[in-house]
Amino acid sequence: MNDLGALSYYLGIEVRQALTLGQSAYASKLLERSGMAECKPCVTPMEERLKLTKASTAAKVDATLYRSIVDGLRYLVHTRPDIAFAVGYVSRFMEDPKRITGPQ
Repeated sequence: MNDLGALSYYLGIEVRQALTLGQSAYASKLLERSGMAECKPCVTPMEERLKLTKASTAAKVDATLYRSIVDGLRYLVHTRPDIAFAVGYVSRFMEDPKRITGPQ
């Protein structure tokens, strides 16, 4: 007997085997690292019509932690395309995350 790998075609029938990928444990660790483990889930991943600006007097954030969290979110987008827009939006501020502020 030989192992020919996964079945893909049998008696004129194409066989598609389902493969499911998940990153729930990774997402939980990312939430813990960002201090949001106790936050409630929501339907939309970002506030509607949110406008962030680089010119701000808001408290400075840890740039290294911000970049690390955004990088983690960018990795999470592979299995969660619903957060892609929000992650792309906050990725714009990776150059200088110290002065991000929301609506005034």
